[in-house]
Amino acid sequence: MMNQGNLYIISAPSGAGKTSLVKKLLQKVDNLTVSISHTTRAKRANEIDRKNYHFISIPQFKEKIASDEFLEYAQVFDNFYGTSQKNINQQLNLGMDVILEIDWQGAQQVKLQRPEAKSIFILPPSIQTLQHRLQGRGQDSKTIIQRRMQDAVTDISHYDEFDYLVINDDFTTALQELKTIVIANRLLRSYQQNKLVDLIKNLLN
Repeated sequence: MMNQGNLYIISAPSGAGKTSLVKKLLQKVDNLTVSISHTTRAKRANEIDRKNYHFISIPQFKEKIASDEFLEYAQVFDNFYGTSQKNINQQLNLGMDVILEIDWQGAQQVKLQRPEAKSIFILPPSIQTLQHRLQGRGQDSKTIIQRRMQDAVTDISHYDEFDYLVINDDFTTALQELKTIVIANRLLRSYQQNKLVDLIKNLLN
């Protein structure tokens, strides 16, 4: 019997290092994937459609809302982002653990529908470090950085809605902590008992 995969929500304020951590985590842990969100924002030069995001128009996005195709969706920085229910279910049913990289608004929606989802919030070690990281990207204007810093305070205020908190001060340590969370959940009895049914049966006979 194949196990149903675990669903993870990973959220963070912009600049906390979530994307880099998730990218490296996927390289370190087998049977783990990240959901590719739909978005209406413009594609950046280094991004590929259907790999980084499913880039669609606002009318197309609203059609999917009307058809109840999204597990969650939200408006962030004047653009829409959404997670396909069909894609998530297909991956979970194959036994894959799936990560949703979404904000706290999306996390609230997912938790209402999938209370079993494990949620992780990544914190920066300080507000000064967060600003320095945003400035270091070199891809946003001062106005956008200022707006992201303001929004970061709102994002961080929702930390207590998440199951796990990881501080991204040292990247290697934060990565190991994320890996530990994933492995620990795979060792839960509720997850292991289907995999180990024959072993347990033989041990008890």
